[in-house]
Amino acid sequence: MMVTVPTDDRSERSMQDKPPTTSRRARRRMTGKERREQLLDIGRTLFAERGFEGTSVEEIAAKAGVSKPVVYEHFGGKEGLYAVVVDREMRQLLGMVTSALTAGHPRELLEQAAFALLDYIDTFTDGFRILVRDSPVTQTTGTFASLISDIATQVEDILGLEFKARGFDPKLAPMYAQALVGMVALTGQWWLNARKPKKAEVAAHLVNLAWHGLDGLEAKPRLVGHRRA
Repeated sequence: MMVTVPTDDRSERSMQDKPPTTSRRARRRMTGKERREQLLDIGRTLFAERGFEGTSVEEIAAKAGVSKPVVYEHFGGKEGLYAVVVDREMRQLLGMVTSALTAGHPRELLEQAAFALLDYIDTFTDGFRILVRDSPVTQTTGTFASLISDIATQVEDILGLEFKARGFDPKLAPMYAQALVGMVALTGQWWLNARKPKKAEVAAHLVNLAWHGLDGLEAKPRLVGHRRA
């Protein structure tokens, strides 16, 4: 005798109607702030690799997985995105240099300034590449030259006190500050790709040249060649 096992039609229909499980999770939509940060990160990388002219809004949008109008909505265009990236890098570097200048002895201050710039190059390589590239024609601020000038302003006050203590004209401190900071900055540009010798050794040689030059500084330097003007 065959026994028929009753089935629950409602339970069966429920199992059939239930959608299949999937491991793919729905992608969470970014907030406006998150999208802005994503576009800044992508723009920073592309500007470092290809420069301002070599980077397009289309490529930025494509890498972010959005349409071009989204980039325009956040930054008004490529120029606006570039300006924000440069401003962030300038504030980062200037902050590192300013906070590093803590020692009282001038020679150690030179070491701190050299290390601050080399540390920035080492840690924020893409940012430094952007700063040392030519800025777009529409960019009137945020150039590497203006950044160096800002850092030199931090240094000139220190040099001014040292000049005054040695009996030199403190009015010449701004010029010497530009010379010293420019020397470190240009060496940093070279070290960006060379990466040899090691950072500490580069800093030591920079300070060696700067300090021993300052140590034997003449109050009224003389020209030894034939030219006098």
